[in-house]
Order: sequence, then C-alpha cells, then structure tokens
Amino acid sequence: MWSSSYKEKERLSEAQEMLVTEEQALKDITDEEVLDMVYEKGETMGLLYIPKLDREIPIVAGTDEEELAQGVGHYYDTGLPGQNRQILLSGHRDTVFRNFDQLEHGDEFHVKMEYGTYIYEIHDHEIVAANNTTVIDPSREDEYLTVSTCYPFSMIGNAPDRYVLYAYPR
Repeated sequence: MWSSSYKEKERLSEAQEMLVTEEQALKDITDEEVLDMVYEKGETMGLLYIPKLDREIPIVAGTDEEELAQGVGHYYDTGLPGQNRQILLSGHRDTVFRNFDQLEHGDEFHVKMEYGTYIYEIHDHEIVAANNTTVIDPSREDEYLTVSTCYPFSMIGNAPDRYVLYAYPR
C-alpha cells in the first residue's frame, strides 16, 4: 500500500508538470495531432480530477498491475479525449478509487491532458462480472468515458465484480 501511494505521488507530480493551461494547449496542438496521439505503455498521460471527491489522480498508459499501482490505468485499445471514441480508465477501489461509492449521476470527471481539459458527466453505472469485457467497445464512434473499478467496495481481497461508470462530454 505504501509503495503504491509513493509511486502514485511520483506520477502525480510528473503529470502536473506536463500539463499546460487549456489556452496554451489549444494553440500548440491541432485536432489532427490529437487524433494521432498515442502513449507508450507505462507513460504518464495526464490527470483525472474528481471534483466531488476533490481527488487528482495520475493517468498511466496501460492496465497491468504495474500501471495500476501508480495511478489510473488507460486501456490501450480505447481512445483519448478529443478522439470521438470510448475512453476506458480503470483503477483499484482500495487505492486510487477510494470512496467511489459516493459518486452519483450528475457528478463529473475532469480529464486533464497536455492538450486540454475535458469534462465528462456521469449518466449511468452498472455492476458486471469481473470477466465481462462487453463494457469495452473500441469500435464505438462517439466520445464517452468509461471508468471501472473492483466491486463490492468493502470487500477485502479479489472482488468478483466490476463497478462501471459511464460519463459523457459536458
């Protein structure tokens, strides 16, 4: 737990350094560049800010245990903000997504990237089996953010289900 917290703080600092103001970002990066943007596995991509929880979490490319121990993992085959595709972020319920049971429809996620900030509003949620991959749809051509974590929240050890939130651009 301590190691994960330490790594997350390192990534958070790294992510904060890479972010620029939205005005600067919009001048420096074109729409075409956003569409072509790719991050390498393990690379810091940006920040996920959850206003209701006043929590800022680094986003790391990849969803293997190594990446999830350092922040929120971005599923490699899904899009990025501004690419008009599904964006899938995952994290552990007992580290980066503590208190997720407090989130409600209408709450927001702010995804801060080096090229701008994108705001998504939670519209729906569901609980699915841990091995259910139907929540991943990289072929979808409209932008929405899917955020997943283990469920139930209070369980110790491996959880049998996933809590999935669906948020749409505001």
